[in-house]
Amino acid sequence: MKTIFSGFGFFSGATYPFRLLGIFKSHPRLLSYIIVPILVNIVLGIVLYLGLLFFGWQISQAIMENLITRLDAVLANLPGWLEGLDYILIGIIFILRFLLGIILLILTGFLLVQFGGILGAPWYGQLSEKLEKLRTGTVDIVDVGIIRDIWRAILFEFKKLGLIIVMALPLFLLNFIPVVGTLLSTIGGVTLTATIICLDFFDATLERRRLKFRQKLGIIGKSLPGSAGFALVCLLLISIPLVNLLTIPFCVGGGTLFVCDRVLPKGLLPSNN
Repeated sequence: MKTIFSGFGFFSGATYPFRLLGIFKSHPRLLSYIIVPILVNIVLGIVLYLGLLFFGWQISQAIMENLITRLDAVLANLPGWLEGLDYILIGIIFILRFLLGIILLILTGFLLVQFGGILGAPWYGQLSEKLEKLRTGTVDIVDVGIIRDIWRAILFEFKKLGLIIVMALPLFLLNFIPVVGTLLSTIGGVTLTATIICLDFFDATLERRRLKFRQKLGIIGKSLPGSAGFALVCLLLISIPLVNLLTIPFCVGGGTLFVCDRVLPKGLLPSNN
């Protein structure tokens, strides 16, 4: 029975980015807080897609062409009874191209969230405060001063980067495990990216309470499987070209609603904050 309810928790968490639509319908004034971030995302998205996605695709194509050339040389020296390997290798190459394309889309969307979140932070912060006030009736803010606020924001970005760097090597080494290595590495990479996504979209609400980085990570773990459903849907929404220019504010707002509904009432916040 617990497993069944856990499954519902996962799917319930996945709905939070879309719940903002109902909030906007009943409180249309809140739309003013997403107009500027969307415009920022459009400009930033154009730069990223013309730059990273285009050149990234060119690099991946060059890698694939080099791989095909090497494979052709190997196949030319194989005995006749192994000619059927051609079709298998063509299938593998097709899968690799597909995976590279997906990785490029996820990477571009991920960077759009990071830079767009920083540039749109003033508007996202106000949207989050308004949503928390609507949901809970109050807004809890621990004031530490503007200088310390800026320092905390910088440290937060460095700690996210540090988490990525620490996990990158083990995930890379998993690829050398025969048969299942690449699959495990992919799952680990998606999990890491989803965790960073949760940190980004929960942060507007959690940072107002000046929680430590490890405490924020702990809240993500304690709110599973709902946080996993939320993160994976957000990861999908930010990875779809053009669509992600509009959906990032919904993910930010959805993160606030998630924390208000599934973290604050359950007492998941650390007691020493």
